[in-house]
Amino acid sequence: MPTDPHTTTTADASGLHTPSRNDSVTMMSVACPVCGRAFRPVGRRRFCSDACRQAAFRRRHPGVPRPVPPVPGRAARPARPVTVYECPSCGARLLGEQRCAECHVFCRRIGPGGPCPHCDEPVAVADLFPDDGSGGR
Repeated sequence: MPTDPHTTTTADASGLHTPSRNDSVTMMSVACPVCGRAFRPVGRRRFCSDACRQAAFRRRHPGVPRPVPPVPGRAARPARPVTVYECPSCGARLLGEQRCAECHVFCRRIGPGGPCPHCDEPVAVADLFPDDGSGGR
């Protein structure tokens, strides 16, 4: 029978009595798994400081991978605008620009297209193939 009512002991297989569930007795000093410094844990604390706790987290969770650099020898070219827009005020056609620079009005989308090879004006695919209801011929 223990003499101190606040200390509980259990008998192990060898018959020795060891204190159980009493952190102040069973865990006097523990080594920090990150830096190795000895510290006295309080509650469920596993690391000696918040800095060691954060370092352990960063080791377990690697950061976002870095973006792959571009392939050498291939020049990065800008994306080509492929949508034709028409200003509802002045009727100007724009390639890849949604707002008319002259009227300061948002334009209406006509559809995919590109610059005309002869006059360099924006031409929509719908302008080249008019829908006359003949079924494609």
